[in-house]
Amino acid sequence: MDVLTTSVLETGNDGRARFREATMPLDGGTPMVRLSAPIPVTGLQLRLSPVGFASDFHCTQEPQWLFVLAGCMEIGLQDGSWRRFRPGEYFLSADTLPQGAVFDPTLHGHRSRQAGEFPLVTAFVRCAPADGSSTGSALHGSAGDGTAR
Repeated sequence: MDVLTTSVLETGNDGRARFREATMPLDGGTPMVRLSAPIPVTGLQLRLSPVGFASDFHCTQEPQWLFVLAGCMEIGLQDGSWRRFRPGEYFLSADTLPQGAVFDPTLHGHRSRQAGEFPLVTAFVRCAPADGSSTGSALHGSAGDGTAR
């Protein structure tokens, strides 16, 4: 069976954001055009971030797919590591604040920044509310070890 491998930004049991790799089965379509199962979504938002843009640490409010359309985006974690995403690359951003937690900018979330000489253009595709079968249900992968590549 064909699969796509994607990065998932998630919150670990320790409350810290981390990346893990997950696969999405492509078991639909034809031999020439492989398709995943439909992923329920609620909206699309486009963003333009100018050269020099950088955010503070924050958590994702609701899980969403992020697609880099132009420019370069870097995601930084609390451990000091950064992961770079270029045009055509994407990931599932699902590092929400743990239930009952109060946001601590020295523990929770990630930060993002534009990198390089060109503005960053991104598309955010919000996942449908979790009902036990959406967001990452089509994704398969380990719980992750907290190590970013």
